[in-house]
Amino acid sequence: MTGATAAEISVSIESGIRRAALAPGDPLPPVRALAADLAVSPATVSRAYAELRQRGLIVTAGRHGTRVRPRPPVAARRAALRPPPAPGLRDLSQGEPDPRLLPPLGPHLAALADTASAAISYSDAGTLPEFAEAARDRLVADGVPAAELALAGGALDGIERLLGAHLRPGDAVAVEDPGWANQLDLIAALGLRPIGVPVDDDGPLVAGVAAALAAGARALIVTSRAQNPTGAALSADRAAALRTLLAGYADLLLIEDDHAAELARVPLHPLAGATTHWALIRSVSKPYGPDLRLAVLAGDETTVARVAGRSRVGAGWVSTVLQRLVLSLWRDPAVTALIDRAADSYERRRNALVDALTERGLAAHGRSGINVWVPVTDETVAATVLRDAGWLVAPGALYRTAAGPGLRITISPLDEPELPALADALTRAAHPTPPPTLTA
Repeated sequence: MTGATAAEISVSIESGIRRAALAPGDPLPPVRALAADLAVSPATVSRAYAELRQRGLIVTAGRHGTRVRPRPPVAARRAALRPPPAPGLRDLSQGEPDPRLLPPLGPHLAALADTASAAISYSDAGTLPEFAEAARDRLVADGVPAAELALAGGALDGIERLLGAHLRPGDAVAVEDPGWANQLDLIAALGLRPIGVPVDDDGPLVAGVAAALAAGARALIVTSRAQNPTGAALSADRAAALRTLLAGYADLLLIEDDHAAELARVPLHPLAGATTHWALIRSVSKPYGPDLRLAVLAGDETTVARVAGRSRVGAGWVSTVLQRLVLSLWRDPAVTALIDRAADSYERRRNALVDALTERGLAAHGRSGINVWVPVTDETVAATVLRDAGWLVAPGALYRTAAGPGLRITISPLDEPELPALADALTRAAHPTPPPTLTA
C-alpha cells in the first residue's frame, strides 16, 4: 500500500486486489497505523477507505476491522477467488443447477439455422414480438400484470438496471438477510446502503420490512421463491400482509426476483402493483442453463421505460438469437417435461436432506429451490469439520449482514444415496466434539 494522497492510496489498494496481493477477506491496516506507515494524516487514509467502501471493494465491520470484500467488484485472478481443487472433495458450495437435468441445446440450435439465418440490423433489433407474447402469457398465467415488458441479461443485470433507474449512491435498499451474495456485492458496487430484513420460510418478515422502510429504504428486493440461500418462498398470507404494508409507501421501488420460475414447486404470490414503481424479474438460467443470459422484466410503465431506455444507450438489446433459442425451448413439450422432472428431483433431494437433518435434531431450511440453509454456532469450525469429512459448503458470511451464522448447501450435485452420510457429517459439524480437558 503506497501513496501520499487519498486517491493514490485507494488506487494502490485496488491494484493489490486486482493482482491478488490482497485476497478476498484479507484485513487492511487500521487507519492510524497505515497513516503512520505512509507518513500521511489519518484523514487522508480515512478518505481512501471511504472511497473504496463506496465502490464496494472493502467493508468495515466494527471490531473485526476493515477487510477486502469476499467478492470485490474488480477483475482479479480467478485463482484468488476460488478454493484450490481438492481430489475427492464433494463441492456443494456453487449454487448451480444440476447439469444432468438441463435441457440439451443442440437440437434447438440446429433448428435456429433455418429460422434465424437472416442478419439482424441495428434498426431491426430489440424484443421480438413473438417472444414478448410468449413471455407475457407465462407471466399472466402466474398472476403478474405484464402489459409492459423489457429484457435484461439475467436477473442480476435486471436488478442493476432497476436500481440505477431509480436510486442514487448513498440510498438505502432493504434486502433479505440472509440473502443472495451477488446481490449484496452489487449493492455495494453501486454505492448503495443495504438494510437487512430477517427471513423465515414464508419470506421477509413484515416487521423487518416495516423497520427497514422506517429507516429510510427507498427500494425493497424480495425473492418470490427458491430464495438464496434459505429456500424461502413467499406464502399467500405473507404476500397479503406485505401488500397491506407497502400500500403506505407508494414511492418505494419494489423488485421481485423469481429466478427459479418453472423449477419452483410452490405457487407464485406476486406483490406486483403494491407500489407505484415495481418490477418482477424472471430469469431462464436456473431451469434452462446458466449460459442463457436472459431475464424477462415486467413492471409499471415508467420503470420499464427507464430500463429499456438505459438498455438502448448501453448494451442495446438482448440478442435475438438468444430470444429465439429460449422461445424454442419454451415451445418444446419434451423440454417442459424435463424441467418438470428436474423440479421434482430437486424437491425430493432437498426435502430428504431437511428431513434427515430434522431427525438428527438439527434445524434446516429449504422450502423451495436448490439450496438448504443450516444454522450453526460457528461457521468456520463447522465448514472445517465438513471439509475434513470430504464436503465443501458455502459459509453463511457471504450471504448475511446481521443474521446469525449458517451454512449453505447446494443439493443439485447430490445423489439421494449420499444424503444420510451428508446429514451425519452436518450434525457432527454443527455440534463438534470438544477437545478433552487436560488434567494435571
